[in-house]
Amino acid sequence: MIDPADLSTVEVQIGRPPRGTRAVAHRCPCGLPDVVQTSPRLADGTPFPTLYYLTCPRAVAACSRLESAGLMREMNARLAGDPELAARYRAAHEDYLARRTRIGEVPEIAGVSAGGMPGRVKCLHVHLGHALAAGPGINPFGDEVRERAEPWWTDGPCVAVTSPPD
Repeated sequence: MIDPADLSTVEVQIGRPPRGTRAVAHRCPCGLPDVVQTSPRLADGTPFPTLYYLTCPRAVAACSRLESAGLMREMNARLAGDPELAARYRAAHEDYLARRTRIGEVPEIAGVSAGGMPGRVKCLHVHLGHALAAGPGINPFGDEVRERAEPWWTDGPCVAVTSPPD
């Protein structure tokens, strides 16, 4: 269960009410949520494959800058040419699926993880969220994004902490 104050903070971070939020999966060093865990099926019944959703606008911006700089293209080239990296990335895909399945099975998205896994690198935001939530050594591209992204927390909290509505 997610604390109402955290849910309120996430709403401010993403600029809309969050959907399917189950828990805070990781906190920024400033103490605010930066990754939330979402339900594999939203309240309206829609399948939702993104288990870990990056919420901190500064972390999102850091990922966007890396994407714009061509990091995904570079990662995809390395993935295609490095069988060991491909095996580690497939293991990250399997980890993602296993973590989501522990919450609930959704046949419509069975075998589908996120971020292009396991065949390509599609979304650095997803990979950073997975790496932060799962910890180092699980998602090789998520770990790399975490290392390459500037420390988004150094200027303090990304949003003003808010109180949940009564």
